[in-house]
Amino acid sequence: MVRSITSDVSLQLFARLEARCCLKDIEPQLFPELGGPNHGEVVELYGTEGTGKTELLYHLLCRCVLPVATGGLEVDVVFVDTDYSLDMLRMVSILDSRLNAARSTGWSSDDSDEAALRSCLSRLLVVHCSSSSQLVLTLHFLETSLSSRPGLALLVIDSISAFYWLDRCEGGASVAKQEEKLSKCAELLGRLLRDYRITVFATCHTIRRSYSGPTCSSSDYDRPYLCRPWQRLVTHRLLCSRQVAANNMAATAGGSKEQRRRQVFTVYCTGSRSKASSSSSFYVTDGGVKFI
Repeated sequence: MVRSITSDVSLQLFARLEARCCLKDIEPQLFPELGGPNHGEVVELYGTEGTGKTELLYHLLCRCVLPVATGGLEVDVVFVDTDYSLDMLRMVSILDSRLNAARSTGWSSDDSDEAALRSCLSRLLVVHCSSSSQLVLTLHFLETSLSSRPGLALLVIDSISAFYWLDRCEGGASVAKQEEKLSKCAELLGRLLRDYRITVFATCHTIRRSYSGPTCSSSDYDRPYLCRPWQRLVTHRLLCSRQVAANNMAATAGGSKEQRRRQVFTVYCTGSRSKASSSSSFYVTDGGVKFI
């Protein structure tokens, strides 16, 4: 009898894991050559301040929580906000714009506009963390949500490097102590990725690690600096940058006058398990990200 019960529980767990949505199609513009992240993979969004990381993250979140009929994936998302920077008004504005655009192209729903919006937001669970210790505890207890919600496919951490300097100060001269908590986070994430087949997106602040005088190149900002356990988890890296004014005009020469006035951002995508790479460009509107 005990063996039968155990077998039934195992089958139910396996069925829930199999039902978890794969996010390979989360945004074909970002991953045209590599294909999007599969089950158990990690995407790091990296770049200096003002390079479009936040808007790109909102775009991906909206893609996940929107209904399939409107071009979304209709999956649940956990958003771990370590920077306390999530702008829910901006998220609602983008979602509302996408729903209205879908209605204008023929999509219809029995729900009112407000009900449809609420349905999208119900798929987003936001958790705030103010220290690396809280982040460790959050990841530890996230297993309960993952085991009970097969629709939960994406974990977003904004940002994974929020407590980097604080941990360095608290760790003193010992590198192992400085990296202890983030290494523990990486260990817990590795277990969640393996056991629950989720996908992780995490933003990362840039940091200059070497100084070679006034002729420093931008590559000094682009080197991974977080602990090796985290770096081993990352399977895709999205390096965000902002184009200079001259390149903006060239990049949007075929577009409208309104497009040519907009700031253009570029995302360079690389994969740690493949030599393939790709790049894409976008600008930001009131309704969210628009790829060029």
